[in-house]
Amino acid sequence: MLRNVKVELFYSDFCLLTSDFHILLFPKFGSLNFSIFLFMDYEILKLTVDDNIAIVTISRPQALNALNTRFFQEMDAMISEVSGMPGIRVMVITGEGKAFVAGADIAEMVDMTPEQGIAFSKTGQHTFRSLEKMEIPVIGAINGFALGGGLELAMGCDMRIASSKAKFGQPEVNLGMIPGYAGTQRLPRLVGLGDALFLLMSGEMIGAEDALRIGLVQKVVEPEQLMEEALRIAKIIASKGPVAVKKVKYVTRTGRQMHFEDGCNLESEFFGTQFKAEGEEGMRAFLEKRKPDF
Repeated sequence: MLRNVKVELFYSDFCLLTSDFHILLFPKFGSLNFSIFLFMDYEILKLTVDDNIAIVTISRPQALNALNTRFFQEMDAMISEVSGMPGIRVMVITGEGKAFVAGADIAEMVDMTPEQGIAFSKTGQHTFRSLEKMEIPVIGAINGFALGGGLELAMGCDMRIASSKAKFGQPEVNLGMIPGYAGTQRLPRLVGLGDALFLLMSGEMIGAEDALRIGLVQKVVEPEQLMEEALRIAKIIASKGPVAVKKVKYVTRTGRQMHFEDGCNLESEFFGTQFKAEGEEGMRAFLEKRKPDF
């Protein structure tokens, strides 16, 4: 996969190869401007595109898709890559096999020092925050176990559709640990303090129906219908005004961190920017009884 970035250089054309990334530089005739194409050799993540929807599959099934350093490197690259793909309006994340993500890779963590643990935590927090801050909506299609770091990844998505066989939990206390990828922060914001502390302190797993009941997921479907339903919802969102959808995400997420009146002011400002822009086309299409051209 290629990502195009514009820079200015004063050297002749060349190709640079590294172990994880390939960087190709091609000069434009008569100019010092170069186009850089950057792509990563993905080992864990798979990317497919269905029209204007990017589908990212976590493919480490032999380890139940456990999160390791390589995963975070690849997810950072994938977020940048999908963000730079013109025409993509929604991203869907799912897992391969019987797990969405069954947690962080304990084998990698067991010998870490406290300083290394802090760094590993901040790495995951950065990646999931970057996911959360993507302009386009991100849907988590939870196909199986979403435990520990897997649930933290799911909570970094904007909404979650679950298989009826999915299981959810933050079992870190079973290992004498606590969540490290913002689970203690996102979970109470999503489900409330009581349900969050129950999951965080007991380490118990809950099923998809209980996850739906407490607001952790938005829909539950049979396993064979999971991707069909996730893509159906993605296509509905993708059919709406793309700028409006991005602004809804930004204003809603940003406003949650603000005082109510400040959030209302932010909403008014973004509401106004849609006039004489995408909103005009949508309103005229409504009055003219036709589909808007977004």
